[in-house]
Amino acid sequence: MDKPLRYPIDIRSFPTIREEGYVYVDKTGYVYQLAKNGATYNFLSRPRRFGKSMLVSTLQAYFEGKKELFTGLAIDGLEKEWKVYPVVSLSLASFKGDRIPLLQEYLELQLEKVEERYSLSTTKKELGARFSQIVGLLHKKYSQKVVVLIDEYDTPILNVLHDKPKKKEILAFMQSVYVPLKDLEEQLRFVLITGITKFSQVSIFSTLNNISNISMRSEYAAVCGITLEEIRRELKASVEALAAEYGCDEETTLQELRSYYDGYKFRWPSPDIFNSYSLINCFDWKEIKPFWFQTGTPTFVVETLKKSKVLPSQLERMEATEQDFDAPIENVVKLVPLLYQSGYLTIKGYNKVTHRYTLEIPNKEVHLGLMNSLVPNYIKEPMMARNIVADMIQCIVDGDVNAALEKMKVFFKTVPYCRGTKTEGHWQQMLYVIFSLFLAYADVEVHTNNGRVDMAMIYDGKLYLWEVKLDGSAKKAIDQIELKEYTDRFSLCQLPIIKIGISFSTNTHTINDWIINANSKLRK
Repeated sequence: MDKPLRYPIDIRSFPTIREEGYVYVDKTGYVYQLAKNGATYNFLSRPRRFGKSMLVSTLQAYFEGKKELFTGLAIDGLEKEWKVYPVVSLSLASFKGDRIPLLQEYLELQLEKVEERYSLSTTKKELGARFSQIVGLLHKKYSQKVVVLIDEYDTPILNVLHDKPKKKEILAFMQSVYVPLKDLEEQLRFVLITGITKFSQVSIFSTLNNISNISMRSEYAAVCGITLEEIRRELKASVEALAAEYGCDEETTLQELRSYYDGYKFRWPSPDIFNSYSLINCFDWKEIKPFWFQTGTPTFVVETLKKSKVLPSQLERMEATEQDFDAPIENVVKLVPLLYQSGYLTIKGYNKVTHRYTLEIPNKEVHLGLMNSLVPNYIKEPMMARNIVADMIQCIVDGDVNAALEKMKVFFKTVPYCRGTKTEGHWQQMLYVIFSLFLAYADVEVHTNNGRVDMAMIYDGKLYLWEVKLDGSAKKAIDQIELKEYTDRFSLCQLPIIKIGISFSTNTHTINDWIINANSKLRK
């Protein structure tokens, strides 16, 4: 009987994974390339839960010369020397505080561990000076240049991103810690700094003007995350087990995995990248469902979404220049860079003429999680609303649109009164958020030859056309669909069409009435 596969859920230690026989997707070829051909100072940006910490741990094991851990991996056939270097590794991934004393204590404990490990005695008290002294002592003691690895450098800043006074304090403090790195180049063999948000020349890394940002370099496009090729080559047994659980073939299983967890691109062109955290959890649970958002939507993303004027439907497709990707985190004014850097949008295309990137939501998992994070902006009691949405989904699947709209009427009673309820656009966006929770394809203001359909939705093999009226009649809405022949716009999709005219009331803040015509025939 085959030994069951062990998946490294929440394990970020490369030695632990290798020594205890956990599943590992080989990224050591990238490690070799980065160590041998990379610059002295390197920066990598990737979303949370994408394997940055694992990369840092792997680099540490490599530079420490732990050859036995790499037996059978790509680097085993590449590296011939296996030099040993002293390594200073700091991680801010677990820091949850928002005050300088807590951050100072957190970093001091990590520096103490380095000192204990290498039997160093430092005299400097200030963190930056102490950091610098540790590097100097290591260089002298081992007659080797030192490797510095800093994982999730931006966590303390993201914790206070929307608190300007605290953010200013944290930025100044962090800069004082990193400043010594600039003057240590002759003593440093290699530096890698990872984070979610990218830096710019006006950020805390302004002093490191020779740092190489490898985040969008083609040779490192798949350094984190998992590609389809890697799944086919190294996770075949996992796919087979999942396929058996679902009672379907491997290719069908792979397509479903792609729809949920694939779709990330960190440059153009690039192979599609799967979210490694979600994929590994899926194989462990033998269940395809959202995992990334179960770890929590970062507060800084939710707060930025609240403050932005971007409509939920506009998140489906946005544009950016390469300069937008390097927006400094301390001056967040645009939503696009933050959503891209944190993994809610990804690159889907590039226009060589205008030099603009097209950004879209990567996959079903992110789409569902993002819309769920928007629900509290509209709904008084999000949990109650989600339960109603689940009931609505079942009604739609059962073909009972009337019952679904009855549920929707109850749903809208949870919407707080605000100025937005006096515009048809507000209700369009509400419908869009609801349908997104169905994991349905939905679009607003869809252009036709004779006008614009308020909402088009494809779900469960049917096309739903919605026309919204505010303080009008549902008959007027359905008549508009018929009069302007909106169904002609969708004749090529060859799906059954259900036309719905729906009226909302500014007095009751919910649905007033509706009319359903589910007998539309496609024109030949």
